[in-house]
Parts: sequence; structure tokens; C-alpha cells
Amino acid sequence: MFIPSQEPPGGGRVFSGIQPTGVPHLGNYLGALETWVTLQNQYPSVVYSIVDLHSITQPQEPAQLRSSILDMAASLLACGVDPERSVLFQQSQVSEHAELSWILGCLTSMPRLRHLPQWKMKSKQKNEGSVGLYTYPVLQAADILLYRSTHVPVGEDQVQHLELAQDLARIFNGRYGELFPEPRALLSATRKVKSLRDPSSKMSKSDPHAMATISITDSPDDIALKVRRAVTDFTSEVTFDPEARPGVSNLVTIHAAVARISVDEAVSQARGLDTGAYKTLVSDAVIQRLTPIREEIQRLRMDPAHLEGVLALGTRRARELAAPVLREVRQRVGLS
Repeated sequence: MFIPSQEPPGGGRVFSGIQPTGVPHLGNYLGALETWVTLQNQYPSVVYSIVDLHSITQPQEPAQLRSSILDMAASLLACGVDPERSVLFQQSQVSEHAELSWILGCLTSMPRLRHLPQWKMKSKQKNEGSVGLYTYPVLQAADILLYRSTHVPVGEDQVQHLELAQDLARIFNGRYGELFPEPRALLSATRKVKSLRDPSSKMSKSDPHAMATISITDSPDDIALKVRRAVTDFTSEVTFDPEARPGVSNLVTIHAAVARISVDEAVSQARGLDTGAYKTLVSDAVIQRLTPIREEIQRLRMDPAHLEGVLALGTRRARELAAPVLREVRQRVGLS
């Protein structure tokens, strides 16, 4: 059996990626990035990628994309991703991703991709999606398998895409011999943060309503205004009931997450407050949590050379892991 020069240690290897869509919002931070930071202390090998190849499935303005990649690097570092304890790199700079994606694509049936939920949703929105949009779950699988990853932090909406990576590991191993571990999902325990204007939908950067989404670089005044205008209901008491009271419950979720307390404790702290006064409590908690992150992002943005250096170092480390795996894949498939 092939053993790469840097085999995942006994505790396994985590891989995750994030698209360079500018600065993350509060939902990204609480749902994914906090988990990334925690995993650095739980696993001996952690690989994080700014997945710029995935981002071009939608049209991108080149200068804006370059800027967004550095913005995302600054955001990740400010949130606590530590390049000493994790490999942080730009996906497109490691060409092995694209080559393994092609090889795995040749093992993937078209019906298998056609039934993935994001293709169905996004192709409907655009009537016809691009070939890149159709096949990007294969690139996701390549991202994961290239590092022989054992664990992948995912939200519930990404589980089916991880299942494709598991299937492709089995298919490749069955045809060419054991090489890839079947990666396991690490499901986030954090509740999803909802839009402040439509609590039936997830918080999203693409939301057309300016008051719906809190960016991690928003000023204290902006945060206070957005929370103050958050949709609630006509009951003044603060309770947690996501079905009957989604708006108020979303504020409780945000409060609990940023204050690092339980939902029950958040509701207890709101006792005696009406929803208007509670919004002030929530916005103060969000401001306290995000202010040091915002200030660190501003500092890092002033030094793009440092950000480029961090990504260049990460790229070298990622290639040290990826290159021997792809060499073995090429040999087994018969390409070398």
C-alpha cells in the first residue's frame, strides 16, 4: 500500500475550504470559522483552502477577485486561523487540485451530479448553469481526497456533496487499490444564523436587503442599526420558539453564540426585557465579539505583502502534501 511522505497522523487530517467572496458575515463566522479555529486544537493536521477555482463558476471581475482573496485571508487570520497550526493556502496555486478533479470526473456519472441539490437550485435560478457549476462537486471531492483527509466540517446542506467524495474514494479504491480514506463529516453544532429581515432564510452576503446581513467588519453603529431593525413580532416577551417566533428566536441564537452561552441562558438574561430592550443587549454582545476581529482585519489589509507571504508559505506546504498523492494517482491510473 502507498504511504505518502507525510501520512495523516493518528488523529486524522481535517480539510475545509471557503470561497473568496469578500469579507465573511456573522453566519459564516459562527457557523464555520469558529469551528475552523477550534479544530486546530483538536487535530494534528489541518488544511484550509481559499477555494478560488470554485468562485469562478460565477462571473468574477479579475481585480475584485484578487482583492477578495486577500480580504478572505485577512478575515481568516483575524478570526483565529493560525498558519503555524494549519496549512492555509490559495487553491488555484496548487495545480494538483484541478488534475485530480479531472481524473475523478472520469469516474463520476452525469446522473450522480444532476441530483445534487445545489445544481438543481442554481441551474433553475439561471435556467442553464455552466459546466463548471455542474462539475464543481467533483472539484470539491478532489480538494478533500488530495490530502487524504479523514474529516471535513460541513453544514447539513453540504452533506450530499461530502457523500460524493466518499463514493469517489470507494470507486477509486475499488478500481485501483486502497489509497483514499473515506472522509467523515464533522457536523456543526451551531444553529444557523438567519437573515435579520427574513428569518425563514439563512443570512447571506447576496441578500439584496442591506439590513439583512451583519458583516464581521461592520461598524458598531451599523451593527446596532441592523439589530434594531431586525424583524420580530408583536409579543414583547423574549422566548425561544423557532417555529412560532423565528425572528426573536434568531436574535436569541445570535446572542447565545456570540456570548458563548446556552440558548436557555440567553433567554434567562432577557427576562424582564421587551424585544426592543433585548435588541440592545444582542447588539452590544455582537459588537463586543466582532470589534477586535474588525480592527485586526483593518490592520492586516494595510499589509498585503504579509498576506501574500502567508498564502505563499501555505501553498508550498500544501504542495508537499498534495504532490506525492497525485503522483501515486497518476501511476495507478496509468498516466505515468
